[in-house]
Amino acid sequence: MTKTVVPPVHASVTIARRPDDVFQVFTRGMAQWWPLHTHSVAADTFEGKVRAEKVVFEGRAGGRIYERMDDGREVDWGQVLVWEPPHRVVFSWKPNLDPVPPTEVEVKFIPEGSGTRVDLQHRGWERLGEEGLRKRQVYETGWPGVIDVFARHLSNA
Repeated sequence: MTKTVVPPVHASVTIARRPDDVFQVFTRGMAQWWPLHTHSVAADTFEGKVRAEKVVFEGRAGGRIYERMDDGREVDWGQVLVWEPPHRVVFSWKPNLDPVPPTEVEVKFIPEGSGTRVDLQHRGWERLGEEGLRKRQVYETGWPGVIDVFARHLSNA
């Protein structure tokens, strides 16, 4: 039996700030820039009956990434697998209630001139079986938009 390989999703942006600063804002500062109103379990699942209040990114290997909702519920999105500040972070990714395994996201923070290039790769779509290609298509447009929100946040900070 041959396993289908689904190519990763890539998104990249260059930001006129130091890698250590960009890394901290992307990870521990995620609550300040993540677009929860459109990209959250609450927004995708509860049709306005429950709202996302905050996303928490625990900055350490083994740390949780989770959403806190206004009804007190916490829903895990992933777990930090690799923590290498200020150069790289890898985490499992499943910001939904679907009964499927997580995919994996790797973000590198690369010095470029006086700024930082943020390279994101979202992989592991094969783990989702037949749904992998469809989910990948959603993220192919989703991640560039989220990375742009992140870049705008940093340029306004």
